[in-house]
Amino acid sequence: MKIEHAAMYVQDLEAAKAFFVRYLGAEAGAGYYNPTTDFRSCFLSFDGGARLELMSRPGMTDREKDLARTGYIHLAFSAGGREAVDALTRRLREDGYEVLSGPRVTGDGYYESCVIGVEGNQIEITV
Repeated sequence: MKIEHAAMYVQDLEAAKAFFVRYLGAEAGAGYYNPTTDFRSCFLSFDGGARLELMSRPGMTDREKDLARTGYIHLAFSAGGREAVDALTRRLREDGYEVLSGPRVTGDGYYESCVIGVEGNQIEITV
């Protein structure tokens, strides 16, 4: 069994899509819109076949996202090497995104950084 895709609700679908395309190499598919419910979505595809569905609808709440909580905590992206992790982390920092940690070698041997990305969601960048 494999994970077919992950999905996340966002307030600003176009801004979220632009983030994943600009920084993480996503390819955006055609959008979907249901005029009855005002629901919008867009599938993003990444190298290796992973997909992320971004979804939005009016009236959603957006609670503060505690870093230590139950449930899904981050999306991890492989940049391909240490230099690529360093470069992407630097680029995100320069563009105003908060870097939580790294780049660094973690206790379990990963080389990674963690960044607060679009709409307060944590993104892990690893080799």
